[in-house]
Amino acid sequence: MYEITHHGAKDGVTGSCHELVIDDGHSLLVDCGLFQGAEASQHGANTEQLAIEFDISRVQALVVTHVHIDHVGRIPYLLAAGFTGPILCSKPSAQLLPLVIEDALKVGVTRNQSIIEACLARLQHQLVALNYQQWFDLALPNSEKSCRIKLSPAGHILGSAYVTVRLKESAKAKPWDVIFSGDLGAPYAPLLAAPKSPYRADQLVLESTYGDRNHEDRHHRRQRLQASMEKALADGGVVLIPAFSIGRTQELLYEIESIIHDHPKQAISHTATGQRLTWQDLDIIVDSPLASQFTEVYRALKPYWDKEATRRVKQGRHPLSFEQLTTIDDHDLHVKTVAYLAQQKRPAIVIAASGMCAGGRIVNYLKALLGDVRNDVIFVGYQAQGTPGREILTYHHKDNGYVVLDGEQVMINAQVWQIGGYSAHAGQQNLVNFARRMRQPPQTIHLVHGEPEAKQALQDAFQRQLPQIKIVL
Repeated sequence: MYEITHHGAKDGVTGSCHELVIDDGHSLLVDCGLFQGAEASQHGANTEQLAIEFDISRVQALVVTHVHIDHVGRIPYLLAAGFTGPILCSKPSAQLLPLVIEDALKVGVTRNQSIIEACLARLQHQLVALNYQQWFDLALPNSEKSCRIKLSPAGHILGSAYVTVRLKESAKAKPWDVIFSGDLGAPYAPLLAAPKSPYRADQLVLESTYGDRNHEDRHHRRQRLQASMEKALADGGVVLIPAFSIGRTQELLYEIESIIHDHPKQAISHTATGQRLTWQDLDIIVDSPLASQFTEVYRALKPYWDKEATRRVKQGRHPLSFEQLTTIDDHDLHVKTVAYLAQQKRPAIVIAASGMCAGGRIVNYLKALLGDVRNDVIFVGYQAQGTPGREILTYHHKDNGYVVLDGEQVMINAQVWQIGGYSAHAGQQNLVNFARRMRQPPQTIHLVHGEPEAKQALQDAFQRQLPQIKIVL
């Protein structure tokens, strides 16, 4: 068994960074993400504290499983620490990653364009875009060992992958396969095919975000999303959906287009003057420049969509660009839209980042609209401890419940909903099945990327269903 050192996401759900030690002089890094929420406070939030604290002299390459900030946000610090090796990722991720890193630099590091451009130039120079199922031979100088790397679709967001690392002690030795799951998608999620288990593994590093629960099936998830939005819109208020710019936003647009297509004339709300509104009359607003850029990339990468989405395009439908959709990029228009919705009381659905309400334009909407009982907030994603999203979920049902946003207390009078089953992460049984469906299941599973309760519950599930496998927490 090879040693795996965790530089993040071992005891929590953010900051993913795992080092596979090949020998004394060689290692491989899988992901290099930012800490968020309470975990950011534990690890420090300023630039000095975010510096790479581990020795990178033996790191031969970085493999990126997908481009969510909790998996890639520390890459600029890795480059600043002197890492010059290849950065391997899927072809879709290679298009998305520079957008994510540019935004992360502007938000958390600097607005100096020359510094940003220099970092992005370094990134582009080191990026190696791989096709799925394509083996990459990683050079290990002065070593008899060999290392091959392969990416397979993970179904989490566009470009997401799980990683197979095939190690051999010598040319004639038996291979040893170490698999890093990254974040695995839930089956039947919009746009992307579900991940398929590999043939074999010797060691598996497995996420456990939802290791303590199972998700609803796709049909019931969509029904719940539609029902929640209809209840929220019934009193003529605004529905706010905090969502990550990449992945979740595009999935929501896909599902909302489906609802509008299937129920165009169904009355769901009314304006302040009593005008009847149907699904096809409703304004769907995506207020995020980054989400807009990602959506354009998603549309350009239709070959990576699943069969259902491809059929819809052939039918003339536009799952990510439909008539009712308005995209806001300009900051002044964003400010005017917030004010308009607060004053005019017109029903609308607003999707904005960040997904955990820890920053981004969703904060301005919450400050303006959270105090109005006619408005609603629908959470469709995980809310980490210490984030405003988790606080809204925790305190919304309490008398005088409030959340602190930009240093001020904002009363929570709006209705708050959570659709826990609408997740881009695999549920407990999906995670167990990922290992169980291998023809040669792993000898050892390392559980990462989960809160302690979720990891323990997933360990219990493995011990019931696959007792022969050693589980490492």
